[in-house]
Amino acid sequence: MNYAFRLADISDSEEILNIYAPYIRDTYISFETEVPSVSEFARRIETICRQYPFIVCLVEDKIIGYAYASKHRERAAYCYSVDVSIYVLPEYHGSGTAYKLYEYLFYILKELGYYSAYAAVVVPNDRSICFHQKFGFSVIGTFQKAGYKFGKWLDVIWLEKAIKSYDKAPGAVKSMNELSVDCFNWENCDEF
Repeated sequence: MNYAFRLADISDSEEILNIYAPYIRDTYISFETEVPSVSEFARRIETICRQYPFIVCLVEDKIIGYAYASKHRERAAYCYSVDVSIYVLPEYHGSGTAYKLYEYLFYILKELGYYSAYAAVVVPNDRSICFHQKFGFSVIGTFQKAGYKFGKWLDVIWLEKAIKSYDKAPGAVKSMNELSVDCFNWENCDEF
């Protein structure tokens, strides 16, 4: 199967939302309870893409998964940290798609100057926790009863991954428009 990877565009909004919507409607995985409109979702993608990478994976020109980074917290000293999210169509779970999406995402995050990434996983979700741990994340804590959905209180496990070494003072974080697309090798990210 030929996979292609690229940065997302707002024209991808409906296709990406079609991947995400079942996670909202049918699972605890997303804490959203209402599927956003396509225009609202396009606004979200546009906002994220100004500062952070948003990567899509395609098979035969169809988007089958995506991963992106977003702001971790508001205070200035948090600017070197990001939250990360990843969603893949169920029929591609276990195919390596998610791993490749994260490889591209983390390569770009490192180039932008980020140091720490955090992922929140609602429990139970052993598949996601195992995937994140295989990718180098460590469990750092549980937020007990952090959300309420489908008539049930839900815990959230937080995981952390270092993107860069913490051995020196960081420089300025770059935004996506400060990176050259030439720095991405979309054909083979195994070298990253």
